[in-house]
Amino acid sequence: MLESADDADLEIRILCMNDEETLALRLKENLARHGFAVEWARDGAAGLKRVAEGGIDAVVIDHLLQSETGLDVLPQLMALPDHPPVIYATASDDTGIAVAALKAGADDYVLKGSSPDYFDLLAATLEQALERASFRRETADAQEVICQQRDRAEMLLAEVNHRIANSLGLVGALIRMQSSMTTDQVAIDALHETQMRINAIASVHRRLYNSRQIGTVQLDEYVENLLSELEASIRDDKRPHRIVLTAQPMDVPTDKVVTLGLIVSELVTNAFKYAYNEGVEGEIRVIVEQAGEQLRLVVEDDGAGFDHSRPAKGTGLGTKILTAMAASLKSELTYDPAHRGTRAVLVFSID
Repeated sequence: MLESADDADLEIRILCMNDEETLALRLKENLARHGFAVEWARDGAAGLKRVAEGGIDAVVIDHLLQSETGLDVLPQLMALPDHPPVIYATASDDTGIAVAALKAGADDYVLKGSSPDYFDLLAATLEQALERASFRRETADAQEVICQQRDRAEMLLAEVNHRIANSLGLVGALIRMQSSMTTDQVAIDALHETQMRINAIASVHRRLYNSRQIGTVQLDEYVENLLSELEASIRDDKRPHRIVLTAQPMDVPTDKVVTLGLIVSELVTNAFKYAYNEGVEGEIRVIVEQAGEQLRLVVEDDGAGFDHSRPAKGTGLGTKILTAMAASLKSELTYDPAHRGTRAVLVFSID
């Protein structure tokens, strides 16, 4: 290796890999004027060993070495972790060599010479390569910081979803306790419906926490889970109905999933309560499909049908919730008058 005590004062260290000691001495002398400390490696093995030790800021590698070419060494050099930028020097004007070197990972190349202009050109090329390497490092560092901040934000958001789901679960438990202490059937039914609405919202936050998704929910899985919970909660000997879901896999923004969950919960609950006579088994179908940028929800049954001209059964709160939720999606719930039972249809934009 060619170096001296004065090299310690020069911050930028360049490793020159060539088999000409005379050229190495000239490189050391001329590049020192540009602030570079030069070390010399006679062959690829020595050069690779020195780079692996660390402390080299850039490498100038000749095409012709003792028993190999720079193209033989380049892949091994590129395989080293955090390898420095490489300038490929060749005396040949064969552009194929330069192209091969660049493809193999060289940062740049120069046509080798012995005039002062060559050393000035090499110094300028090294400075540009070092600037690019510095920019790449800064970009990578910034990207790492961004990734760390993103991971932290995702972790915090997951914790928020977890706490919201737990809090809503606690509210649901309190409602169940209140319902068990009430003898008024109207109040019991109202509390039960409130509990199901809360569960529709809590289910979204549970799914967000478990999946670690940010901003979207896998809608088909969410609706399937929601309907399973609804059926387990409502189905009994008086209402032995079966829910059938047809849904395409799709990711939908969280806020719209919450709204859609409330709408599905209301429509299915209404179908359970009013579509079929007591003790009669019936089918309630839920269809969720995507058409371009729009999503289409259908909830239908083959029961008694829905007469808009008559006052709403019960308190009418469910109807108000459906109207408000549909409006929040910039849509409107419609009913198919030609359907034998009740068919509610909602079409809205996914974005």
